[in-house]
Amino acid sequence: MRSADRRRADRGRPEPVRRRLVGLTVVTAAIAVGLFGIPLAVGLVQYSLEDQESVLQRTASLTARSVQSELARGDAPTVLPDLPADVVLGVYDGDGDLVLGDGPDPAGDEIGRALDGRGSHTTVDGSIVVTVPVPGRHDPDGAVRAAMPVSAVYAGLVPVWLGMAGLAGVVLVTVWLLARRQARRLATPLEDLAGAARRLGEGDFSVRTGRAGVAEIDQVGGALDSTAERLDALLARERAFSQDASHQLRTPLTGLRLRLEAALDRPDADLKAALVAGIAEADRLERTIDELLQLARERTGRGAPTDVDALVRELEPARAERLAVSGRGLVVDVAPQLPPAAASAAAIRQILGVLLDNAEIHGAGTVRIVVRESGEALAVDVADEGAGPGPDPFAAPPERRAAGDGGTGIHGIGLPLARRLAEAEGGRLVLGRSVPPVFTLFVPAVWPEAVVDPAPAEPEPADEVPLGR
Repeated sequence: MRSADRRRADRGRPEPVRRRLVGLTVVTAAIAVGLFGIPLAVGLVQYSLEDQESVLQRTASLTARSVQSELARGDAPTVLPDLPADVVLGVYDGDGDLVLGDGPDPAGDEIGRALDGRGSHTTVDGSIVVTVPVPGRHDPDGAVRAAMPVSAVYAGLVPVWLGMAGLAGVVLVTVWLLARRQARRLATPLEDLAGAARRLGEGDFSVRTGRAGVAEIDQVGGALDSTAERLDALLARERAFSQDASHQLRTPLTGLRLRLEAALDRPDADLKAALVAGIAEADRLERTIDELLQLARERTGRGAPTDVDALVRELEPARAERLAVSGRGLVVDVAPQLPPAAASAAAIRQILGVLLDNAEIHGAGTVRIVVRESGEALAVDVADEGAGPGPDPFAAPPERRAAGDGGTGIHGIGLPLARRLAEAEGGRLVLGRSVPPVFTLFVPAVWPEAVVDPAPAEPEPADEVPLGR
């Protein structure tokens, strides 16, 4: 209930990741539009000013040619050509007096420069002013002044600027929409990954993530899925190991209980022998617990190689004594000069303990242990003369393993645990023969590296002795 409330609260919170992605994208687009649009706007202003100067220059030149003949005769011009909008035009005679049109009177410095034969263009009192001389026989007969307010140029640029601003707004809105879509595409898988990680932390190992189509996010999702699968498998193995280990510990406990009960049933018997046997069973139980804990603990690498011959010889006396109580025998056959095994001694001891317990409890006749080479591995056969196991002794139900065979001769106590221990050490545990049963443990062997003798050096050729000496 608490986790459901947390998920609902998470859905109700604002989405900072999406907002940051959208905000950063729009800000970046705005900066790009500004870096492009502002220089363009400034360039348009400069271009428009220069264009208007050119228009004024042409207008003044055309007017100077049209009034040239009248000023040469000393007459005042009477007609001006058609003028563009916002253009102020004035004609001055050789003395600098305004004779036609509009303009400052008396004339300014720009008219004086024109009467000296030098045209000019400048900005005076917020207006663009262009002056050109009216050519005469020797000196200019007058001058023409054309002017236009700078504000008129800016007014003409306002529609252009509005168009640019509208286009920039369209660009930013488009970028915002695309950024929202992209942010949703990127943020949704991340939110799903966060939710999956939260569920995994709460113990839900069945969580799986979808694929977003983004390689990096899919890699994170795949890693999270693999982690969930490994944790699920690890938990299942730990549970199975604990369950099987509990059955493995029941055997020495049962032996200890039987010995103590036998001592109680026969008060006149030698209690010292019963106590010694009970202590031996307790030591065996303690060693079994230590070895199971060691095997359950995660290891970073293999331990030292195991001498299987010595390990089997170590198990032989106690096993032979226990079988002898039932009138059965134990035969050990170890091939000579066997290499050590690349497996844990604790694991091999536990596996052989399981096989020998099954042979003792469920088998019959003589029990045989044969250690031999098998290709690149060592093989340990454990056989008896009983009726054999069931169809699949490695998958026997736990209740049958705990309760025993009930007289049917079925093997099964601890065999799933023994098989998992063998596989964890890089080996295999198989049922080689059903009747009479033969269980075979294969473990990798540590073979000595072959020593290659160096090739003998070729003798150096003897110095040639000249003939005749």
